[in-house]
Amino acid sequence: MSDVATSDFRHPRRYVRLDTILRLRWLAVLGQLAAIFIVEQGLEFDVEVAPCLAIVALSALLNLTLQIWFNPMQRLEPVFAAALLALNIIELAGLLFFTGGLQNPFSFLFLAPVLIAATALPIRFTIALGLLAVASASVLFFFYFPLPWDSDEPLVLPPIYLVGVWLSIVLAIGVTSLYAFQVAEEARKLSDALAATELVLAREQHLTQLDGLAAAAAHELGTPLSTIFLISRELEHSVESNPQLAGDIKTLREQAQRCRDILAKITELSASGAPFDRMPLSALIEEAVAPHRDFGVAIKVRIAVAGTPEPAAARNPAILYGVGNILENAVDFARATVEVNAWWNAETVEIIISDDGPGIPPDLLKRIGEPYLSRRRGVSETQESHSGLGLGVFIARTLLERTGAKVSFANRAFPDHGAVVQIVWPRSRFEQRELEVGHQS
Repeated sequence: MSDVATSDFRHPRRYVRLDTILRLRWLAVLGQLAAIFIVEQGLEFDVEVAPCLAIVALSALLNLTLQIWFNPMQRLEPVFAAALLALNIIELAGLLFFTGGLQNPFSFLFLAPVLIAATALPIRFTIALGLLAVASASVLFFFYFPLPWDSDEPLVLPPIYLVGVWLSIVLAIGVTSLYAFQVAEEARKLSDALAATELVLAREQHLTQLDGLAAAAAHELGTPLSTIFLISRELEHSVESNPQLAGDIKTLREQAQRCRDILAKITELSASGAPFDRMPLSALIEEAVAPHRDFGVAIKVRIAVAGTPEPAAARNPAILYGVGNILENAVDFARATVEVNAWWNAETVEIIISDDGPGIPPDLLKRIGEPYLSRRRGVSETQESHSGLGLGVFIARTLLERTGAKVSFANRAFPDHGAVVQIVWPRSRFEQRELEVGHQS
């Protein structure tokens, strides 16, 4: 079985549209203007309006400049997106400096740019923005213009309260950003792995379609080639008096016959693997096992004899790829032997693939089948980044489950050692005329 180019999926580059950043910045500008107006006019607080409006005006001017000179739909490199988010933090710190520092309840807005970075940018930029936000909050702990409370009843907040505010901001930035990053990273991994699954399935189905086209072409070309062969044979007999012309016509007849033989072979190959052929379970297993023989590991196939007829299914790329990929992993980890056992009854069809290797580590047993999860042996780190991602097992499990199978992973009971993969179908689903493997939009 050929491998998917997992390097194309492991580290996708992350881009944020300029329009997304600009929308957030315009929202911040409007919110800041509303807050200044409400505090100044509604609450009648004597705040430093001029410097606050200057900061908001500079922010709005930058937004207009970016919107005019650049295409808002273009995707920003992570470093430029991080720079704009850093500017948001600095602008917020400037506004808080003139409006009470950490006493201002809006100081928790430091979390917003870091949270956006956690969901859309690489982790190094998220850490850098988090440190910038923490540093800004730390400076505001000591340096700020106090809020203009009522002079008759001034509100004096104790230092311990400000320490608590600072600590809560730091913890909120750290915990919330880490949680958002983990959720976004899992979503990205799953999306990329499913894209790889669709790529594998599309490739297998494309090969099957080419097989059908070859059969159709062989059938359509058979008749004209037969006509050419017959006419050339008659011409060869009628021009025996001209040796040179007779030789040319003989060559033409031989080449036509050669074309007929090639088309006959294509027809035979296509007939043996046509997309709607029925394959008994034993033939399906043998086709999946065949590419993995002769690798120094013995593959023992045992088909249990049951009282019901052997199940047969449509030749399905998803099943062949899924079973073949699990077999490939078993051969890769096995010391000497891989066993493939199959049995069936009136309700179920089951294939069990086991090896005598080290087995699945306990910490991975419950997570096996997730994308980008692997501990292959005998490969360097460079190789592991391309072949040891667990993406193949994820694809195999996804494809098999789409055909109605239930796939489970376990280790052999002590004192035996090795991994065991159990694949079970409802017999009615396995024997469908066309197993549906589904498509994602």
